[in-house]
Amino acid sequence: MGTVITVTSGKGGVGKSTISANLAVGLADTLVKSEKKVVVLDFDIGLRNLDMILGLENRIVYNVIDVMEEKCKLSQALIKDRFSKNLYFLAASQVQDKTVLDTDKVKKLIDELREDFEFIIIDSPAGIESGFEHAILTADRAIVIAVPEISSVRDADRVIAIIDAKSLKAQMGDEVDKHIIINRIKPKLIEKGEMLSVQDVENILTLPLIGVIPDDEKIVNSTNTGEPIIRKRKTPSGDAIKNIVSRILGEEVPFMDLSSENRFKTFFKQWFN
Repeated sequence: MGTVITVTSGKGGVGKSTISANLAVGLADTLVKSEKKVVVLDFDIGLRNLDMILGLENRIVYNVIDVMEEKCKLSQALIKDRFSKNLYFLAASQVQDKTVLDTDKVKKLIDELREDFEFIIIDSPAGIESGFEHAILTADRAIVIAVPEISSVRDADRVIAIIDAKSLKAQMGDEVDKHIIINRIKPKLIEKGEMLSVQDVENILTLPLIGVIPDDEKIVNSTNTGEPIIRKRKTPSGDAIKNIVSRILGEEVPFMDLSSENRFKTFFKQWFN
């Protein structure tokens, strides 16, 4: 049975969809020799953009709502990635809104995907309304994205509380495995005291850290061209996401040193457990 990983944030505009796309690509590329498959779902109904980040916007015929309403078969809606032969994408509807999601239909869809895919990555919509609740409903693991700003961290903390209350695992007395990614870190601002540090965010959210991603100008071009940054060599953000992929798969990978003096060295004081 496949593992469902929901990528969420609460606050919009923190890079959640970009990270979802790149994690899916990284997992698929890592698992390609084992022939295990990865699928990434866009649950941001009405505001999809995961298709553009993956460069698949021109190949959408059916979407996740079409599947749940049985207007097509799941196999007809799944789009195979152009470069990773074991990566698939299921698009959100662009013309409907999140209220069309139905709990039983979401569960049925995810159960079907679990049969064929090793990892099911769900890109959650921003906010904490019905779309978000459906995105975290079936999660085995949740990756909460925050940027080093008070408002983002506060929203992330709220999201964590809802996951612990409304996921199926929580309803059954279990707990979703949760980690945080801190995105868009600017070391010089941290050193000036103008941005929260990694330790500040960890102390507030009290969740284990699975990744830190430096602010990277190349992300914008990557998103605009539909070429996930993880596929580009020697990019700070791409390398950081590759490390996160390794940690998801259970490897112990040292975190990058993001100090402004030497941001590309690694240090061994912090480990993913």
